[in-house]
Amino acid sequence: MKVKTNGIEINCVIEGPEDALPIVMSHSLASSHRMWDLQMPALPQYRVYRFDTRGHGNSDAPDGPYTLDQIADDTKGMLDALELDKIHFVGLSLGGMIGQYLGLRYPEVLLSLTLADTTSHQEEAGKPVWQERIDTAREHGMGALVNPTIVRWFTDDFIAANQNFVRFLQECIGSTPVQGYTGAIQAIMHIDVMDQLKSVNVPTLVVVGEGDMSTPVASAQAIHEAIAGSELLVIPTAKHFANVEQSRIFNDALTRFLSQKG
Repeated sequence: MKVKTNGIEINCVIEGPEDALPIVMSHSLASSHRMWDLQMPALPQYRVYRFDTRGHGNSDAPDGPYTLDQIADDTKGMLDALELDKIHFVGLSLGGMIGQYLGLRYPEVLLSLTLADTTSHQEEAGKPVWQERIDTAREHGMGALVNPTIVRWFTDDFIAANQNFVRFLQECIGSTPVQGYTGAIQAIMHIDVMDQLKSVNVPTLVVVGEGDMSTPVASAQAIHEAIAGSELLVIPTAKHFANVEQSRIFNDALTRFLSQKG
């Protein structure tokens, strides 16, 4: 379904019992709500809302730049339109950044946060890499970014053994609107909330793939140390999409955490 929020329409897919506790799942840059497909079989007792971030999937893709404040407001507006007062929020990479902003701006709506393979701060030294990706997308289209992105997301062994799923994600990356991709990168480039995270008072699970090069273990450790009482799980034999590469471990940790938080 499409939900009007903050001047755009957001695509949201809803599954599960109507009277169950709600979970909202937020995807990475250059993907869509479909990146959570492998989590759905583990969550039959929840009402799951998977949405496409502005600029991605079947949501509107206005010209950028975007900001994380803006995207967090998109998300809060979607929750209001769906009449969701309290949710469990699960986000990976860009989705995890959105989760942090919700925890800072709208903590009253959160039952819990799961922040996977994400960061709370971008170093100045890393910004030229992001600018290079913006330039590549604008000059050559998203097709030029497909294979480099897959290599960052997954280990070589996973890619070799899961060609069908990899092809699906390649199509997802390639079909992301250029203005959506570049607009979201401009939001990512300016994240700097590490010092604010100590004010987050929401049950939080921090997850990271052991081999994640995009948002490494050190980034997850810093978030874990900043949010009092949070849990940290480092998943072996996984890169950036730990929820896909090691879905069983991820799902077991997520369902255990959610069951403890109501």
